[in-house]
Amino acid sequence: MKGRLYLEDGTIFEGESFGANTTLFGEIVFNTSMTGYQEILTDPSYGGQIVTMTYPLIGNYGINDVDYESDKIQVTGFVVKEYAQVPNHWQSKRSLDDYLKANNIPGISGIDTRKLTKIIRNNGTMNCIITTEEITPDLISQLNNYRFPKDIVAQVSCDTIKNYPGDGIKIALIDLGIKKGIIHQLQNLNCDITVFPHDITVDQVQSHDPDVVFFSNGPGDPKDATSAIELAKQLLGKKPMWGICLGHQILALALGADTYKLKFGHRGANHPVIDTETGKVFMSSQNHGYAVDEKTFTDHIKVTHYNVNDETNEGLSCGQYKVLSVQFHPEEGPGPEDAHYIFEKWVGGYEKAVMTHA
Repeated sequence: MKGRLYLEDGTIFEGESFGANTTLFGEIVFNTSMTGYQEILTDPSYGGQIVTMTYPLIGNYGINDVDYESDKIQVTGFVVKEYAQVPNHWQSKRSLDDYLKANNIPGISGIDTRKLTKIIRNNGTMNCIITTEEITPDLISQLNNYRFPKDIVAQVSCDTIKNYPGDGIKIALIDLGIKKGIIHQLQNLNCDITVFPHDITVDQVQSHDPDVVFFSNGPGDPKDATSAIELAKQLLGKKPMWGICLGHQILALALGADTYKLKFGHRGANHPVIDTETGKVFMSSQNHGYAVDEKTFTDHIKVTHYNVNDETNEGLSCGQYKVLSVQFHPEEGPGPEDAHYIFEKWVGGYEKAVMTHA
């Protein structure tokens, strides 16, 4: 069956459909990772987005029971150059095609993903249609009226409070679209983790008496996550706070800084970041379409990391309010493990501070 991708600038790509036979609307983006498509598919930060993989061969190792970042597929559609119909890996449990079908997510293969990526880089991210139907005036009209959902964080956040027990520091983790990899890294450091919905109140958080409040990654424009921004503002000076990706942007906004939309975002497992304290450059996994504007930082906010490719902000600290956050994903998933030290530094630094003042 034919699959079609129609961009809002009028560009049409036609290829072969796999996954679900359906029509969906979303924001077209690209990811440069060579592996890790299962983690990408299940990353809640991709909520509302149709993801193009720049690496040409996708699906060759199937889907396993290990590499999920959430309990379902989060992308709205999946675009690849070549889909491997017969996966081969000892951990594989089913094909990518079967997995997409089970989650009612469409895929399309056999298109020029290099050309598509160049269009996105030149024109920026845009809305699009992925479909097994003909492109009709009615579909185009629906696309013209489509808007990326402002409540996307609410769509991917948890509904109930959940605890992951540990003997170490107590972390209140605000779920804006949390990846399982972040929880796993904190568990490895023996943290006691309680995950809260995105719209939890400050009183509910305080009633659990956490040592640190952690704002997770997630999808969409950070300025739309008003509940999280307000929570962070109310906690300034009351609790140490950490953040990753969307959480980094939320904390920046709470501190009075600004954010802006990148032309085509950072999505991949090969983004070089420099640590301003050590001067060390490491590779990072990233997935974000917005960035923090460090030109709006006040004197009490310090830049801790920046992107080597385009010099955008990748991290901040605020000693006055005990805030630490990074834009990249230190938990990999998929990608390099270079940035695992971030978790060790944050948790170790907190424990050392407590011992010092004991």
